[in-house]
Amino acid sequence: MKIARFGQVGSERPAVMVSQTQAVYVDHLIKDWNRPELEAGAYEKVKSADLSAQAPFDIAGLRIASPVARPTKLICIGLNYARHAAESGMTPPPEPVVFMKAPDCLIGPNDEIAIPPNSTATDYEVELAIVIGKRALYLKNESEARSHILGYSISQDVSERHWQIERAGQWVKGKSFPTFNPMGPTIVTEDEFKPDDVRLYCTVDGEKRQDSRTSDLIYGIDHIVWYLSQFMELFPGDIINTGTPEGVGMGFKPTKYLAAGQEVITGIEGIGEMRSKTKAS
Repeated sequence: MKIARFGQVGSERPAVMVSQTQAVYVDHLIKDWNRPELEAGAYEKVKSADLSAQAPFDIAGLRIASPVARPTKLICIGLNYARHAAESGMTPPPEPVVFMKAPDCLIGPNDEIAIPPNSTATDYEVELAIVIGKRALYLKNESEARSHILGYSISQDVSERHWQIERAGQWVKGKSFPTFNPMGPTIVTEDEFKPDDVRLYCTVDGEKRQDSRTSDLIYGIDHIVWYLSQFMELFPGDIINTGTPEGVGMGFKPTKYLAAGQEVITGIEGIGEMRSKTKAS
């Protein structure tokens, strides 16, 4: 199943894709794709329903919203691709590096990315996102992880490197500006997607910047979910950004940071693409 949401900000409706270009609304079954509804069995309810009576609609011209509404947590794993750690001049970490983003920086896949005032170091980061489907706490081993995953999506972990690196403290400061996490266009459910060796890429104004595969992950999907569950409770709808591969703007010499008026295309094989325009705040 490909889970989606459509509509203008504040009027989004939950939907399911029935083809590459068409979807059906499911708000006769659930209120939204969010934590309360997922905890109440929204996925199972929609999956078991006969949607043949629902009129499909063309998605062309519609705003695609983030496929999860108001997640409790937006968790990120840093330095999790071997070649990205190398370009950053850092040793691969002995345990996953974990930080948070403000959940309200989540936006739709094609919404505009607002570059903060006076920023000259706003960066792009394509990431595979895990979406939790069932509460997870103190998982006994990695083999339990997949049963707690709803599915996978694309995240653009936009980062302001001055606030992330040059200002003392935790990375969250450079990660939580408004619009700093486009996500979508859908969640591909766990039963329909194999995340362990897929291509992910990012281009800026048509120039290829990132092009790698999830097989370069230092810590894989199962380990990440198991590890996080050892010290925080994961809830349905929680999002985990699993890390970015090499090719970020910070890694070029000279650097290639984002400027207003550019187009950022972020894609993952088997999920789709996001197209984000940048603008000045």
